[in-house]
Amino acid sequence: MLHHLAYIHPDAKIGANVTVEPFAYIEADVEIGEGSWIGAHAVIKNGSRIGKNCKIYYGAVISQIPQDLKYEGEQTLTIIGDNTAVREYATISCGTKDRFQTVIGKNCLVMSYAHIAHDCILGNNCIIVNSVQIAGHVVIDDFAVIGGTAAVQQFVRIGKHVMVGGGSLVRKDVPPFIKVAREPLSYVGLNLVGLKRRGFSSEKINELQEVYRTIYLKGYNNSQALHIIENSMPYSVERDEVLNFIKSSKRGIMPASRNGRNALNNGQIDEDE
Repeated sequence: MLHHLAYIHPDAKIGANVTVEPFAYIEADVEIGEGSWIGAHAVIKNGSRIGKNCKIYYGAVISQIPQDLKYEGEQTLTIIGDNTAVREYATISCGTKDRFQTVIGKNCLVMSYAHIAHDCILGNNCIIVNSVQIAGHVVIDDFAVIGGTAAVQQFVRIGKHVMVGGGSLVRKDVPPFIKVAREPLSYVGLNLVGLKRRGFSSEKINELQEVYRTIYLKGYNNSQALHIIENSMPYSVERDEVLNFIKSSKRGIMPASRNGRNALNNGQIDEDE
């Protein structure tokens, strides 16, 4: 299962039933969980902690030192959860002394040519599409999908179940459960397809629609919208997840589409959009 043309440092910890293809390169301080597959020409650098049943495809580079001039050679980690796939020529940098680790969760898919920089934290079941560029210190919560060639600015947070449209430039935080697109990036509705696929009921979706109508489509500023939601809408886990996300945002959240808000106010679109 370990091809004789691969370089595997004798101190690397390789689990049972791991396959390593020819010309892969694996350094000493590496742990690879059982059942994983490492493709030809993949580079697994010191600090890599790869879970079970992962697939690292041809030419991918895991745990390379960060492209950060403040990095001083500190020993840090790159952690990849079970059942995650990193496709061809994707690159994932190790952490710096900010967090000392870069983390990719379980059941994620990082597609070809994507870059995930130092100290990023990705939740479980995330999809990072081809050529997405994610700067350092970004946090992406569970079930988020980042469309192809999107770019995410450093220190941004993207909430659960978010769909970011391809080619987007993400400069502000993106609250959970929604779709965002356009330039500048703006709210374009709930992520209805994603929420339905993951078992959200019609009642829960209607509740979230009312929350986001108040935030983005009724002309309130954020403080006014949060006050109204907190005092006039019944408690739920999802309602409070939205409220707490916005309250804790350090960069601020991206705005509504001006065209969408004007169209709603003029009665030209359905509020369920």
